[in-house]
Amino acid sequence: MGSGVGTGVGTGVRSGTGAGSTRVAVVGAGPAGLAAAKALLDEGLDVTVLERGSRPGGLWAGDDAGGGSPAYDSLHLNTSKGRTEFADFPMPARWPDFPSAALVAGYLAEYADAFGVTERIRFGSEVTSVRRTGAGWEVTAGGGTDTYDAVVVANGHNRDPKWPSPGYPGTFDGTQLHAHDYRSPEAFAGRRVLVVGMGNSAMDLAVDASYVSAGPVLLSARRGTHIVPKYLFGRPADATGGALAVLPWRLRQTVAQTVLRLAVGTPERYGLPRPAGGLFQDHPTISDTILHRLTHGEVVARPGVERLDGGRVVFADGTAEDVDVIVWATGYRVTVPFLDADRLGGDPEALPLYQRVFHLDDPTLVFVGLMQSTGAALPVVEAQAKLAAAYLGGRYALPTPREQRAAVARAHAAAVRRWGDRRPMMRVDFDRYVAALPREIRAGVRRAARGSAVHTPTPKAQASA
Repeated sequence: MGSGVGTGVGTGVRSGTGAGSTRVAVVGAGPAGLAAAKALLDEGLDVTVLERGSRPGGLWAGDDAGGGSPAYDSLHLNTSKGRTEFADFPMPARWPDFPSAALVAGYLAEYADAFGVTERIRFGSEVTSVRRTGAGWEVTAGGGTDTYDAVVVANGHNRDPKWPSPGYPGTFDGTQLHAHDYRSPEAFAGRRVLVVGMGNSAMDLAVDASYVSAGPVLLSARRGTHIVPKYLFGRPADATGGALAVLPWRLRQTVAQTVLRLAVGTPERYGLPRPAGGLFQDHPTISDTILHRLTHGEVVARPGVERLDGGRVVFADGTAEDVDVIVWATGYRVTVPFLDADRLGGDPEALPLYQRVFHLDDPTLVFVGLMQSTGAALPVVEAQAKLAAAYLGGRYALPTPREQRAAVARAHAAAVRRWGDRRPMMRVDFDRYVAALPREIRAGVRRAARGSAVHTPTPKAQASA
């Protein structure tokens, strides 16, 4: 077995001199970072979690200003608890199917306490630099610098708001904000509101605003999406989707779309744009209430924005509306600001990773949560964390570099066929992926038993950034 980072010998980076011999820094104490820390501790490694906020939970810690959470008062899970919970820490049976953000934040804090993660977290420690040196990974956080044998990047990708780029022509005299900065509907009381976007946050904000706004809330989007109610046939809708997981995704799509059309109709029936792709080709919007507010005229669909005109907004069909507030629910940019551009290949969204976990040039740089799932995130990051920990703990061997790159190329090609050019490198099919990673761990354990060679970091990867 190898004796440290960057040797490229053995089945991981653990030195074999006893528990805690490998030091690992985990960046972030959201669900991905907590799952990573728990899995690493299970392997007996020396773990430090670096979190810029003041409590665990990531984006679910809505009152944690230091962490920059985008959580708003009405936020609830849009995937059911049975499909969202960590396998190692089930949510309480007495909870509702779709818990509030406050319940989820408490759940994550209890998870951290239950597995000894909380005591490993350094709060108020924003990571500003991660550099490869001859001694390992030099991590600067909270004003200090330490060296680690490996780094797990788990900083999330719902913190850096993405505004329309380029911006729309014209000027707007009213208030503009990104959905990231929304907390409660009081800001919309007595005002004419336009929400731009078709994701879950856009629908939640439009519904919230519709109860206090002056007139109906306008909901604008150029691109349509499938609207899935939280319940179908008396059960959480994602449980129905999970039952179809054994089928090829095209067949799953046909069956699910038929069921959805029979249950609620098409988005066009509600005045919304026609989805560009089929169900399971993009993340659907999960909402019961948006369809209700649309059918009652409290939310009114509009096409994409064409230009801004003082106190009015002109839409692509030539119509115009007086508007006081524009909420841009236009998503987030994926950023990893503490890593150099060479390490990221320029664009984090296009970063190739083996199994969406291991950096191809140096597998002691690990990513947990840099993916976009068709389902809930927590089971995905839990599976990724266990794979990463198996490698860093020394009992799992990676395939050869050529095999890793071939696997990444196959996964990317399949993703392009299914999802097109919208973040194909990051996409994973929830059910297939969560089932595949335990199989990958077993395969890697067998490779380790055979003494298979693991990836040897290149000289460039070992050099100081």
